[in-house]
Amino acid sequence: MAIRKVRLIPDDILRKKSRIVEVVDGKIQDLVEDMLEGMYKADGIGMAAVQVGVLRRVIVMDVSEERNQPIVFINPEITHSEGKQVHREACLSIPDLSGTVERPAIVVVKGLDRNGEPQEMRCDGDLAVVMCHEIDHLDGILYTDIATEFFGPDED
Repeated sequence: MAIRKVRLIPDDILRKKSRIVEVVDGKIQDLVEDMLEGMYKADGIGMAAVQVGVLRRVIVMDVSEERNQPIVFINPEITHSEGKQVHREACLSIPDLSGTVERPAIVVVKGLDRNGEPQEMRCDGDLAVVMCHEIDHLDGILYTDIATEFFGPDED
């Protein structure tokens, strides 16, 4: 596999809407593996395909403490959300900045797994935040569009 270059703001591709994956084939599975490898190498907890220059609706994440529980969603769609939580978010495509963002406390997401099989997942806490953040990427939305407060690299 290859580590793909992460696109950084102000790269215009980050503002484009990603296209539906029609067929989960070897090319998509290679993309998933490349994204996971790149996410782990960058010490990230989530990544959308658009962040590596591919306009397809594919996201990966891993919020586990051991960093050994990857989650893959192809064509993710939030079917239910409830409550709210405020979190400090950062992004691999926006280095040296973080911001305060309000997200749903719980989301239910449906889509396909890395093999093209249907899946549905209920997410809360950090996982709900990351899921929403990555799905936003697929629609050209960055957390900075909805953040209420920003922090530089030396601010805690």
